[in-house]
Order: sequence, then structure tokens, then C-alpha cells
Amino acid sequence: MQTQKSESCPMTDALEATRKRLFYRAHHRGTKEMDLVLGSFAEAHLDGYDVQSLERFAAILEESDADFLNWVTGQAPVPADDNGEMISAIVTFASKRLSR
Repeated sequence: MQTQKSESCPMTDALEATRKRLFYRAHHRGTKEMDLVLGSFAEAHLDGYDVQSLERFAAILEESDADFLNWVTGQAPVPADDNGEMISAIVTFASKRLSR
């Protein structure tokens, strides 16, 4: 009896591994507030992200929790760099969740 081995695409496997790594990092930041904000955002969005978006999210995770807290609370403007659009999306996502 011959078992069929499912063939997986290395690119798909790599994307899934990246998503899992980023998902974990988003949930384990250092402050509970950012764990909740970034972890919730990751749960809602990472599955639909392509390679470029995952790379941007990874870069965003390098930002400090203090900066994120300032952006989310409106104490500082979101930076106008390449990651600004995604940071704005995270801030909007967090604002909607906080206003419930």
C-alpha cells in the first residue's frame, strides 16, 4: 500500500512560518497593552498579508512599545515613513476596539 505524500509549496510553508513567528512576536511584546493591540491586529490581519505586508509588519514590530502607546493614545503623530500607513491602520484598529 502506497501512501500519498501531500506536496507543499516551499513558498507557502515559508509564508506560514513567517506568519506564525510574527503572530507570536505581536502577542509577546513586553507590555500587556501592546500585546493586546498588536496581537489583536495580527489575529485579524496576518492571514491575508502577502510577503511585502508581512515584511512591513515585521519592521513595525521593531518599534518600541512606548512609541506605539503614544501613537495609539494620540500623544504623538504617526510617522510619515514607509510604515506609516500600516501603523495608522493599527492605530485605527486599536481605536475601534477601545471605543467598544
